[in-house]
Amino acid sequence: MKITGIELRRIAMPLRAPFRTSFGVESARDILLLRVVTPEAEGWGECVAMSDPLYSSEYVEGAADVLKRYLIPTLPALGERVSARAVKRALKPFKGHRMAKAALETGVLDAQLRLSGESFGSFLGAARDRVPCGVSVGIMDSIPELLETVGGFVDEGYVRIKLKIEPGWDLAPVRAVRERFGADLLLQVDANAAYTLADARQLAKLDEFDLLLIEQPLADDDLIQHAQLAKRMSTPICLDESIESVEDAAAALTLGAASIINVKPGRVGGYLEAKAIHDLCVAHGVPVWCGGMLETGLGRAANVALAALPGFTLPGDTSASRRYYATDITTPFELADGHLDVPTGPGLGIEPIADILDSVTTSSEWIKF
Repeated sequence: MKITGIELRRIAMPLRAPFRTSFGVESARDILLLRVVTPEAEGWGECVAMSDPLYSSEYVEGAADVLKRYLIPTLPALGERVSARAVKRALKPFKGHRMAKAALETGVLDAQLRLSGESFGSFLGAARDRVPCGVSVGIMDSIPELLETVGGFVDEGYVRIKLKIEPGWDLAPVRAVRERFGADLLLQVDANAAYTLADARQLAKLDEFDLLLIEQPLADDDLIQHAQLAKRMSTPICLDESIESVEDAAAALTLGAASIINVKPGRVGGYLEAKAIHDLCVAHGVPVWCGGMLETGLGRAANVALAALPGFTLPGDTSASRRYYATDITTPFELADGHLDVPTGPGLGIEPIADILDSVTTSSEWIKF
């Protein structure tokens, strides 16, 4: 496969409601899309970096810059030997910038699979044709507001609820949700690294609520203290921000810092690395689930395909399109009986709707090879 050019397109997507976590509030998404063009097919990649370096060190403007300056210029040297695996190898010398790398690798992989007629799910090794869906609920202004929001998602059919927590917003909201919706509700919490080991006693109080897991309670660069916390809690610890590669996952499991891994393809550098982490965890009997980054239908299609792999035994954050966006840029993903269907068409199996995409585009740049 030979690439003739790549388009970098910025779009502005307002959220249906502000989404608050321990590191900030999002009301709209500034999203970088990447379109890989070949003589025979086109492929799309979505960069999940946020506008500001809060969730990670990456941010949209920086991702666009590193793509233009360093990552995309490596591809012409591949000539007609371009493939997702070749791109992964070509980008390896550049440190970090995994979200930018993931967008480029995904765009190439989408074009590659559209050309061969194979779906993302088939390529990755999907074992199901639909996946169970959970939903992430942000930090609210009050308990009544939280209960109303959770109740709406339960009524929609989501099979798992994840509550964002932070110091001062943890025990009370979790207790309220558990009491209102009962012991049968699959419930987990996500701290986004908001706590320290000094909070271990407070975090251990969450054990009484029979949670599926607590996600990333401590700093992303401290596996040792996560291992210490794991000894003081019965609630399983799941790592998110700490896991940027298969090597990170192996270290976390070896140290006992986690018993569950959240796999976010953008965070780990792409779907090839995400598959490698899945395979490692399956080999060690460790469950994984697919996290979300408020993706459009493009990123959601790839995530749903990934979540269909056999090791993804816990519901992920693969919510329906309407969870975040009133109008998606693709045919929307609709929840049915708490599940989303895995796309079966070539590549992502979905593509942007031109009129909608144009209406939300804020800038576009063409890079010719």
